[in-house]
Amino acid sequence: MKKKVVVLVAHDAKKKDMIEWAEFNKLTLSKFELWATRTTGSVVIDKIGLEVNLLLSGPHGGDSQIGTMIAEGKADMVIFFWDPLSPQPHDVDVKALLRLSVLYDVPIACNRKTADFIISSPLLNHM
Repeated sequence: MKKKVVVLVAHDAKKKDMIEWAEFNKLTLSKFELWATRTTGSVVIDKIGLEVNLLLSGPHGGDSQIGTMIAEGKADMVIFFWDPLSPQPHDVDVKALLRLSVLYDVPIACNRKTADFIISSPLLNHM
């Protein structure tokens, strides 16, 4: 059976949340094929030790790459801890990624509690 693909993204102000969440869910996350934007993925690799496939950093096209993964059916879920209070130079890409997740019915968590619900759901095995 093919591993499910989980994409991890965190804006700078949310990197700490991502690391804490990934550490808490390390065993579960190790069962997935992980992809992440370069900065987020590098932090997860360094701090948690999980194997992560790296895309470009978000502002340099990583968010667009994730959108492509979603549109092509190559992402099963997205954990995207974004910062709603800080302006993002790539805000258009962020909104497109959120829009594509909804359009293609890909679960997306934008905060820790939602990520906890998704990662612990019994429905996860039926996606």
